[in-house]
Amino acid sequence: MKSLIVIDYTNDFVASTGALTTGQPGQAIENTLVGTTEDFIAAGEFVVMAVDGHDPTDQYHPENKLFPPHNVIGTSGRHLYGQLAELYQAQQDKIYWLDKRHYSAFCGTDLDLRLRERRITELHLVGVCTDICVLHTAVDAYDLGYQIVVHQQAVASFDPVGHDWALRHFQNTLGAKIV
Repeated sequence: MKSLIVIDYTNDFVASTGALTTGQPGQAIENTLVGTTEDFIAAGEFVVMAVDGHDPTDQYHPENKLFPPHNVIGTSGRHLYGQLAELYQAQQDKIYWLDKRHYSAFCGTDLDLRLRERRITELHLVGVCTDICVLHTAVDAYDLGYQIVVHQQAVASFDPVGHDWALRHFQNTLGAKIV
């Protein structure tokens, strides 16, 4: 069994005016990311929207010291971007929304439990940022014994060097399949 994890494809990470935007690279993957999501939904596979949610007043959260406020709970920056927002509105009964607080979709969430109860062994990853949240999710997935598939045309970063490094790392260190 397989699952698709859509990571942080929100206004703050993708829109030109986003607080921590990938900009054009993130926007360029929209059609592929949405098409892949539609394919997984149509096949009846478990689709997860793993979405960062932050409180900028949280003095204990390390990201608040590293990055400007982004994906703040209750703001439009945290809303899904573009066509993905439309797809979610139309198909939300077939998509599991996962609030996450850290880079990895596994850290402090029930994601592993949700996957195991469905006997899922293969995770397909799409979204942003390739070298941050997608990477940390992939590392945790590897450590938990999942097979990993990264959709190269459906991941992006604001750091092209980090993006390329992460793609090599997925394949060479985590044994991920890059498609």
